[in-house]
Formats: sequence, structure tokens, C-alpha cells
Amino acid sequence: MKIAADLHREFKISTIDDRLYSAFIEHMGRAIYGGIYEPGHATADEDGFRGDVMQFVKDLRIPAIRYPGGNFVSAYDWEDGVGPKDKRPVRLDLAWRSKETNQVGINEFGRWAEKAGIDMMLAVNLGTGTLQKAREYVEYVTYPGGTYWSDLRKSHGQEKPWDVNMWCLGNEMDGPWQVGHKEAKEYGRLADETAKALRGLDRNAELIVCGSSNDQMPTYPEWEREVLEECYDNVDYISLHKYFGNSSHDTLNFFGKIEETGRYIQAIAGVIDYVQAKKRSKRQVGICFDEWNVWYHIRGQDEKNWKSWDWPEAPALLEEDYNFEDALFVAGLLNEFIRRSDRVRIAAIAQLVNVIAPIRTLNGGPAWRTTIYWPYQMASLYGRGDALNVAVDGPTYDCEVSSDVRYMDISAVHNTGEGMVTLFIVNRHLTETAELDMRLTGFDGASLAMHKVMEGHDLRATNSPDQPDAIAPQDGSGVGVEDGRLKGKLAPLSYHVVRLKV
Repeated sequence: MKIAADLHREFKISTIDDRLYSAFIEHMGRAIYGGIYEPGHATADEDGFRGDVMQFVKDLRIPAIRYPGGNFVSAYDWEDGVGPKDKRPVRLDLAWRSKETNQVGINEFGRWAEKAGIDMMLAVNLGTGTLQKAREYVEYVTYPGGTYWSDLRKSHGQEKPWDVNMWCLGNEMDGPWQVGHKEAKEYGRLADETAKALRGLDRNAELIVCGSSNDQMPTYPEWEREVLEECYDNVDYISLHKYFGNSSHDTLNFFGKIEETGRYIQAIAGVIDYVQAKKRSKRQVGICFDEWNVWYHIRGQDEKNWKSWDWPEAPALLEEDYNFEDALFVAGLLNEFIRRSDRVRIAAIAQLVNVIAPIRTLNGGPAWRTTIYWPYQMASLYGRGDALNVAVDGPTYDCEVSSDVRYMDISAVHNTGEGMVTLFIVNRHLTETAELDMRLTGFDGASLAMHKVMEGHDLRATNSPDQPDAIAPQDGSGVGVEDGRLKGKLAPLSYHVVRLKV
């Protein structure tokens, strides 16, 4: 399979917002308890946070993290998670039918995020919550002192305010499953009034309004139009969510869902442009794709469990064993976010630990990196800078969800400060090696600086506690720069990260 491609220094799409590589963690399953927090674990620090998990998190260089939900937030009272731990109430979490001990709240999570070097993107409850509760929460978290709520925070041992300026106005409010579900205009009005109140506390706050929970919702994309017409002038981003599966084991159709996601982004960008034009506004609302991941391996069994079990505490839930096929998919989806970085400014993998996550743990035992950890890490480490358009000429295929899907998937990022171009390449073909010939225009003297590859694995192969690095990037070979062109042979079903010094 011959692939001709062109990379031009001046064909810039956008400067990527670092927050494209953010993450999400919810009070759900073992994401918090037994995930990031396990007092008594051999690696736990003085605050009860697992050191092995912390190191894996730090290695990802995550810029921001969304917390505490998720469906959980729509019935959550943030005051339950502050103050003396022995006086915090145990509550029933309606979203995941489990008990919440509230041993981790905003101050504990803030300390974890600070240690991990991650900015917080906090969600307020607009399901059962109110504008007033949201306003009080923001004041508690961010105001220096001298008021009731800020002084209450100080009395809880957190003298300094948390440096938070990203706020999610509820979660998946279009979903009938959501506690406090609302109609579009109803939610848009509440979001608008809440946004105005939060801006009264922090005029620089970045506010994220709920878009569709996925592009198969019956209200999509009308939901986005109605919501934005109510609150466009007071919000900065609209959120999108989408999860992916391959229950039919049709690999090429699975990969085609990445193209489907591109159409989802394009459609909502069009809705944003329509509302902006209708309002004669100079403001450009961005897209925050703040929940995305593969989720299907044990979804059916989990749904049976959480609808029937008797309110357990931190149960094992959504603990997907990701395989090599999932890693190739995640690599391709990150490529799509890079290509759409002019509209998608923030994105968050859902979730970070144990719950549909790149990091897994055993209670009292080891932590390990799942297969999807690696493409996520590669993109986060090397995908910062200017996204460049790559012209690719090669064979395509049709599938159920998309047409003209390229077998060769390439995104490119130029980091001018480092003097590096990074190419993220996925050969989606099931059987054919790709012979790549890419012209490098405007990059005279380019030389190969790094080549990492994930290839040669069975699509169903996974990592495990016993074989934590069975699937991980290795040094690649057979790729190089000749006469201003990047050339090489790329095996079928392989993922490559190629870095060029320019």
C-alpha cells in the first residue's frame, strides 16, 4: 500500500490549547477510593494518596482535570465533603447506586491535583443544586478570605484559595437519566443566570455549558442551539461527550467512528457559528470535549450490577481491560482532536484511574498502565504546539458509520520553541504494510530525532498486573529522512510517533 503525503510548514490549523490533553475523574466506582486515594497502601503518602498512581499520572503531564463528575455531581452537595472527616455524612449516590463516604472532597482533591501539577476544572451541581449553592461553592474555593465562605475554608485547614477558573455548569443535562434533567431552554436559562453570578465573583472565569451527551441523542443538535441562544454571551465553551465500542468486532467500522466524531465536532461548530451570527456577537464559543473514551467491554454486566446491588462502597465498576485495538483507536481519536484543534480547545479522557481508565489498580496491590495509556501519553508529551494540516493520498474504505475512511491516519504538530515536528501515524489496514513517502516543505535539514512504535500485537491482547508492559511503545526502525522526504515502511495495524528535528 503506497502512501504519498505532504507536510507544509505554513499549513497551520491552529495553535493547540494544552488542555486538549486533559482528564476527568468522578466519584464513581474505584476512581477515587482505591484509585488515587488509598490510606494504608504501601505507597500512600501522608494524605492517603497512592504514590504509584501519582507517578503514572505525573508521567502523563495532564494539564487540567475535571472533577467531581459526571452523573455524580447532579445530586452532590459539596458541603458534605468539607470539614472534619469524622463528621462528614455518608450519602447514597443516586447516579451509581453506591455509598459515598465523602472522605475526599474539594480540599483533599485540590491537594492531590496540586501534588500532581494539574489545574482543576470543577463542576457545579445544576441538577438538584441551585445558582446560590454554586455561587457559595465558588466563593469557598476561590476567594482569599474575609467572608463567611472563604473563612469557612480557612477553618477547614485550607488557608490559601484554590486557583480554579474553569467551571462546568452541570453535567449531561440533556440526559433523561440525569438527576434533575432539564429541557434545553430551561437549562439554558439556569446556565445563563449561574454564569452571570459566577462572573460576578471572577470576571476571568472560563465557563462550560452542557452540550449533547452524545450525537445519537434525539435532541441533538437542537439542544445546542436552544441552550446557546439562552446563554451564548456568558459562556466560553460547550461540552460534548462520546463513548465508543466495538461489540461486533468489526475493526474497520470501529476505526470509522473516529470520522463520525469529526462530523459531530463539525456539526456543533456550525451550530456555534449560527448562534454567533444570529446574536451578531464577536465572541467565539469553543468546544470542550470533556468526556471521551472506549467503553463497551463489560458495560452490559456493569449496568446489571449497579441497578441491582445493595449500595456498596467504592465497588468495582467500569473497569475495562483495554486491548491493543483500543490503543489504536485512542491514537486515532487523539489525531482527530489535533486536526480539529481550531474548534476543540479542551478535551478530557474519561476517566483517569480504574473507571474506563488508562491507569488501573488493585486494592492493596500494584498499579499498571493499560494499553490506551501510551497513545494518550505520547500525544500529551509531544502534541503541543501548532497543528499542521497533512495532505494524504492513499487508499480508503467504506464502512457502516463512515465513507472514504483513510487507512493511513496522520496528524502533525510543530513545536517552534523546541524546533521539533511530531507525526502521529496509525496504519489502520488489517493486512498491508504502508510505504510512506512524505514531502517535508519548509523543513530543510530535517532529521529523525525519535521513532516509537506499537505494532505486532494481537488486537485482543491486553496489559495486566502480571504483565503490565506487554503492550508498550518500543523503539522503531525503518523510517528516515531522505532528500527532504520522510520515508519508511509501516506495518499493518501499527501506531508510530515520529519526531523530526527541524
